[in-house]
Amino acid sequence: MDYLYAGIWQVRAFFDRTDPASFLSGSRTPLVILPGVYETWKFMQPLVEAAHEAGHPVHVIEPLRRSQRPVVEMAQHVTDYLQRASLEDVVLVAHSKGGLVGKQTMVGPSGDRVRGMLAIATPFGGSRYARLMFAVPTLRIFSPRDATIIALGREAAVNERIVSLYAGFDPHIPERSELAGAVNIMLDTGGHFRILADPRVQEELEKLAH
Repeated sequence: MDYLYAGIWQVRAFFDRTDPASFLSGSRTPLVILPGVYETWKFMQPLVEAAHEAGHPVHVIEPLRRSQRPVVEMAQHVTDYLQRASLEDVVLVAHSKGGLVGKQTMVGPSGDRVRGMLAIATPFGGSRYARLMFAVPTLRIFSPRDATIIALGREAAVNERIVSLYAGFDPHIPERSELAGAVNIMLDTGGHFRILADPRVQEELEKLAH
């Protein structure tokens, strides 16, 4: 069911022609979308649409594309966007790898522009399965021994501004996504992708971005 959900939204994302600029209006807390690896922002489109309907301006950072570049490089794109758009008091909304990019942004020079982050199914401690991905560098970076994973683990000061949501069972992250010092919420659901459809995700986003 998890991969069926992912497959459906990947296909919809391919054919969908929605302009992300249509979500920039709104007077409430601005949100910045950080999708996971191999995903575009359209993979999180239901969450984007719901947040925009609730009055939040939602920002999509096009240079992130399918999130295949190194975490530090992607975080620099986010930092540049926050500065260029003069955004303040933003909430980052991240799925999977996007949460690593978000935390890297929060510990960087524009970290004070970020109120907090809702991280969904993020491998903050890595995943043991990544060690098996010898031929796929894009996935191998999720190894618990990866330098970026280790470095981010040492940056604990921002954890209190992070809400980490994760499923009771995640086939990609058997270690789950608990982050010391953060608000950790394990949802009564399963899956690495299908968790995005859980109503609790939108509820927790509203609490964080009230």
